[in-house]
Parts: sequence; structure tokens; C-alpha cells
Amino acid sequence: MITLIGTGHVFNLSQALLNIFDEKQPEIFCVELDRQRFNALLMKQNNPEKYKEAQKNLPAIYKMMAKFQEGMANEYGVTAGDEMLTTINYAKNHQLPVAFIDMNAQKLFSKMLKSMTFSEKFRLMISGFAGLFVSKKRVEKEMSKIDKDLDSYIDQVSKKFPTIKRILIDERNEYMVAQIAKAKEDYEKIVVIIGDGHVPGISKMLEEKKLEYETVRLSEIRNQTPAKGDSSTASFSMEYKGL
Repeated sequence: MITLIGTGHVFNLSQALLNIFDEKQPEIFCVELDRQRFNALLMKQNNPEKYKEAQKNLPAIYKMMAKFQEGMANEYGVTAGDEMLTTINYAKNHQLPVAFIDMNAQKLFSKMLKSMTFSEKFRLMISGFAGLFVSKKRVEKEMSKIDKDLDSYIDQVSKKFPTIKRILIDERNEYMVAQIAKAKEDYEKIVVIIGDGHVPGISKMLEEKKLEYETVRLSEIRNQTPAKGDSSTASFSMEYKGL
């Protein structure tokens, strides 16, 4: 069975995820990361100053979006990407393999910027700047709307940012499904950690490939009360398992 778990990078999901992992007893984890992003997560945790220095060379829009994520994550008492480190830490502790199934983020972002029209870039810059001043209450309100009608939200993104929808969602969904299918050749019980917005598209593609799956959505996870302590941090070296 493939279990798709929809997460959000700014929420405190660690304890809820650990509970799900214990229940599902997976043989392998597939995470929405590439090797470079994984290394960046570890650097951010283990060497914050070096991480900040490395971020200076990134595109302005990328840095603005990252700053928004970090700001909202702080509101929820976590660091952006903690759910990924929680997953990898659990895998290490239980001696389970981890597959990084996403495309290279920097190459993908560079391709997106080159493909975007000027009007798309302008709208993205304005949205990113406005996002720096969004409150936690506003985020909760928007999340409630998305939970009720994700298809409508994705449709809005497609209309405002067609290039983002095509490259950051559709193309990545296809790539990640291919990696999940490869993992299924060797493992029966697979847990896949992805952003919740990818769940509908990846679910549809798995159906087309006639691969059995189940989903755990972000709204379900957030409804679980987190414990005071969790295992959201990790400091270790990890062998990359390519599929």
C-alpha cells in the first residue's frame, strides 16, 4: 500500500506524523526533496550562518518566498521543513531507507523564471512581498478555504500563474509519481511525504497506473493535538538512496 501524506512546511506536524508512521509501519519513505534541498535543511539546522550566506546568491523572488515560509513557521513554533527532518530522523532511527523523489529545486526554479511572462513575474513579486505581512490568523483563514475546495484554489493558481502551475505542480507530480512507481517495484508498504497541494494530482496519476494508495490530508493531521515534545530536529549524515 502507498500512503500519501499531505503536509505543510510551516506547521507543527511532528508528533502527528510520528503517530502515523508507527501505525503504517512503512518499508521505505519517499520525501518531496532533492539531495540539494536535503543538504540545505541540514545546513540551516547545523550551521545557520553558513546557510544564510548561501542564500544570498539565490533569486530575489526565491528569497522572498523562503522568508515568508520561515516567518510563518516561527509563528507555529517550528522551522520550515521540520516535517521532512522528522521523517528522515524516524527512518534513520528505524533503519529504513529514504528516497528523495523531487526534481532539483534550483534547476526547476531557474526554468520557471525563464519561462514566466513579465506579468507573471510581476504578480509573483507583488504576492511574495504582500506575503511578508500576512498574519497567522489570515493563513488559518486561507487554509480553511483551501481545505473546503482545493480544486478551486489550484484553478486560481493556474489562472494567475500558469507557468508555476505547469512547472512547480504538474511536471513535479509526473516526476514524483515515476519515482514512487519505481519504489513500488521493490517495496510493498510505502509512505510518501509531499505538500498537500500535490496529493490530488499524484493520486490521479497513481490511479491511472493502477497502483493502490490511500491518503492522509493536511487537515486530518492538523486536527491531531501535538505533544509538547517531538523529534522534529535531526543532526546526522544520511546515505542518499536513489531510485
